[in-house]
Amino acid sequence: MRKQDLVRAVAQQTRQTEAQAAASVNAVFGAIQEAMARGDEVNISGFGSFRVVERSARQGRNPRTGSAMTIGARKSPAFRPGTQLRRAVGEPA
Repeated sequence: MRKQDLVRAVAQQTRQTEAQAAASVNAVFGAIQEAMARGDEVNISGFGSFRVVERSARQGRNPRTGSAMTIGARKSPAFRPGTQLRRAVGEPA
């Protein structure tokens, strides 16, 4: 499912126009992005939680040359599914 497919599904379920649904979907994604940029965790009950995790520096290899290189530390987004989502997908809770 692409973003446009999601917008169509939201429009149908909420009986809104696609433009209104797109504004809603974009607002939700924007709010999640802004909260994570601040380092906040976003918990959506029954769905899951979005958070920022710290990745430490590590050794890696340059795929072209095979030489060793250091991959720097960074922050990365992470998602942890909630119980209802895991059950809906069929994964044991």
